[in-house]
Amino acid sequence: MLWKIARSLVGILLLYLSIPNIGPAVRAARADGVSGVFTARTLDCVQHPGHESCTWIGDFRSAAGRTVRPSVALYGSSRESLTAGATTPAVDTGRANRVYGPGGSSEWIFTSLLAGTGLALLLSPLFRKAFPAARRGRTHPSAVPT
Repeated sequence: MLWKIARSLVGILLLYLSIPNIGPAVRAARADGVSGVFTARTLDCVQHPGHESCTWIGDFRSAAGRTVRPSVALYGSSRESLTAGATTPAVDTGRANRVYGPGGSSEWIFTSLLAGTGLALLLSPLFRKAFPAARRGRTHPSAVPT
């Protein structure tokens, strides 16, 4: 019984985390937003055992010049991708703290996996009730030769 409650809570948590991000992840994947230019300012790096993850922080300015967003991260950037002061095309999809390159992003994959796992955890009891023979590994009595 405790396992069923835990499974449901984890499923709800995964849906809570993923559903609000589905729209932004799709917009980011399609690079759907305001086009402009990202200017790299500082490199922010995090050291992991045997691995370093870096992202450029800088300013985004829309092509029309109406939108200026300081201190945003360029998704998918790395130590080698830019230098301080360098500019690159970017798209503002509305995320609070990041912009994307014109090729978009693959964040939608992780977001979809979270949502799918959450749904699977919540719906698995319904599947088990709908198909009890499959759960027990048995075949339907009419399928057994006499």
